[in-house]
Amino acid sequence: MQPARLARLARFIRMAVKIPCLEGVLIALTIAALSGAASAATLKVGPGKPFPAPSAAAAAAHNGDRIEIAPGSYTDCSVWKANDLTIEGAGADATVISGPVCEGKGLFIARGKNIVVHGLTLANAHVGEFNGAGIRAEGGDLTVRHVRFLNNEDGILAGSLPGRTITVSESEFIGNGTCAGSGGCAHGVYVGRIGLLRIDRSRFFGTKEGHHIKSRAERTEVTGCDIADGASGTASFSIDIPNGGAVLISGNRIQKGPRSQNHSAAIMIGAEGVNQPTPAIVVERNVFLVEGTYYSYLVNNKTATEALLRQNVLQGNARALRGDGTVR
Repeated sequence: MQPARLARLARFIRMAVKIPCLEGVLIALTIAALSGAASAATLKVGPGKPFPAPSAAAAAAHNGDRIEIAPGSYTDCSVWKANDLTIEGAGADATVISGPVCEGKGLFIARGKNIVVHGLTLANAHVGEFNGAGIRAEGGDLTVRHVRFLNNEDGILAGSLPGRTITVSESEFIGNGTCAGSGGCAHGVYVGRIGLLRIDRSRFFGTKEGHHIKSRAERTEVTGCDIADGASGTASFSIDIPNGGAVLISGNRIQKGPRSQNHSAAIMIGAEGVNQPTPAIVVERNVFLVEGTYYSYLVNNKTATEALLRQNVLQGNARALRGDGTVR
């Protein structure tokens, strides 16, 4: 426990022990707080460390632990079951984790609540059902920072986690995606019915066949990102929001390349039926470039909510809006 928190706890105890009926309760709470603080540990992973591979640390981790993964290449996968974990590599260029996958799902399965993954690369997650993920989110809130997802089927994949938040910042998604499976496509990021998907200052490049981002979240925010097919990427939509929901897409650079497999739009909203509240759709201050011999819309809005497009820059064969809304 941090010194400041200990000091506040001590002051509270000194005041509260004057009330006899609270004394026993306070003693129990104090013991619980101190034992929880004492139990959190830092687990070191790598050659010559107590844990040779991330999976060994995952098996030993308790709530609140910090896992530090040393530089190196690890052929390993992990199921993270404890809550409030921080899993940190030495940087995306230094700490690289690749298959095989765990449980036929992913390199990291985040099953605990409030997990943070930081500073590493997750690469080459492939399974027979063509939905192998760098991270498979199955628990509570998930935060991903400075992580590179390279050549996986799904970069991040989450099913239905009502009310949960997935936050991705300053990360890279390169060469993920496939539509080889009979059960549907895999994408750079694909989340089911969650509370909030927030992606900022991240890069998506060269996604294959699927979408760079697909979100069924109640609210989807994509801000400050670089989302590009490049010369050879075959992505469908840059952002697909198939069931509606609140939408904020702001300050991104979006490029559709000559080999895109869907020319109709960069951002598709409501294509699979709107089945959740869609209070607002705001698309603002983006740069949208179409590099191909086709025309494409920045937004194709199939919901009954009017989209607000403002201060976007259209380049090449780009068009603004198809469907209901206002362009300013």
